[in-house]
Amino acid sequence: MAETKSGWLGWGRRGTAGAAIPMALGFENVTQRFGAVTALSHVSLSVKPGEIVALLGQSGCGKTTLLRLAAGVERPSAGRVLLEGRDVSNPDRFIEPEHRGVGFVFQDYALFPHLSVRDNVRFGLRGQAPAAADATALRALGRVGLAELADSYPHMLSGGEQQRVALARAIAPRPGVLLMDEPFSNLDRRLRDVVRDETAALLEETGATSIIVTHDPEDAMRIADRIVLMRAGRIVQVGTGEELYRQPGSLFAARFFCDLTEVEGRVSDGAVDTPFGRFAAPGIAEGMMAVACIRPHRVRIVPKGYYLRGRLTGRRFLGEADHLQVMVDGFDRALSVRAPLSGEIAVGDEIGVEIPSDEVLVFPAADQ
Repeated sequence: MAETKSGWLGWGRRGTAGAAIPMALGFENVTQRFGAVTALSHVSLSVKPGEIVALLGQSGCGKTTLLRLAAGVERPSAGRVLLEGRDVSNPDRFIEPEHRGVGFVFQDYALFPHLSVRDNVRFGLRGQAPAAADATALRALGRVGLAELADSYPHMLSGGEQQRVALARAIAPRPGVLLMDEPFSNLDRRLRDVVRDETAALLEETGATSIIVTHDPEDAMRIADRIVLMRAGRIVQVGTGEELYRQPGSLFAARFFCDLTEVEGRVSDGAVDTPFGRFAAPGIAEGMMAVACIRPHRVRIVPKGYYLRGRLTGRRFLGEADHLQVMVDGFDRALSVRAPLSGEIAVGDEIGVEIPSDEVLVFPAADQ
């Protein structure tokens, strides 16, 4: 079934999802091993009731493993998983997934192909009387705009519709914690923005404590109250999207949120000298190598004769801005710039380049 414009915009009326009772979720010094592979190493994290947290990182960094431990699908090798302060991962008193009050949206949606859409959503409501379960399922489907497809089967739906069914199934029991594993990764860009924004609104409505796994910084910044950046089974940095973007704690974090032009230099008198200027290098020892990172949208193109001397060597129109390649004297690679460009400037022209010193990030070269 093709996803029509009316289909992908046809979510139900906001405010009709029904509120959950959110639970606090915690991880204390959690380690998870699979044979010789350590997927998580001494991870500690507290999520407040009703908070929306994004686990952000590259594939294989441990995001999904942490999610599965919270759900009870896996048991930690060491450490504790806490719900409302209660240890639910203790081997002697392990709480099974179906008794945790946790909803889970899997990356592949995990819909039962032999069940109708209605029965897929009813699956998590087996403790309710049939009539009540049916009403609850239809209400959840109505909120995601799919009540009219209740008697269809998963193979009859588009990818975007399957994602919405999986979401309806997860929210129908009103879980205190909702876990979502890469919920938008299988959607094309046209659908992704709409589904993401509607999902964010739905999470706000239910009030459930929510953890979303993603590898996309934009997804994380647009939907989460806090972002947990992970690398190689460890937490690298935790904060709001603005905090991580404006004040990345490492070169890895800076690279994750933005394409950069990087230039190395040696620290002298508290600053690093580069072909683009001299930039403060706080906290980096005298004589150490440092990396100055220039964000493409922080560079300004000015008339030639002002600031740095450069030459425009490439231009791609991107709508609100242009992606520019600029060669600057003394630097052997093109400087990447995103900025609107006057029609009077053409590829090959000499230009001026302004790089505000307070917009340049400097990290120890050893961070790489």
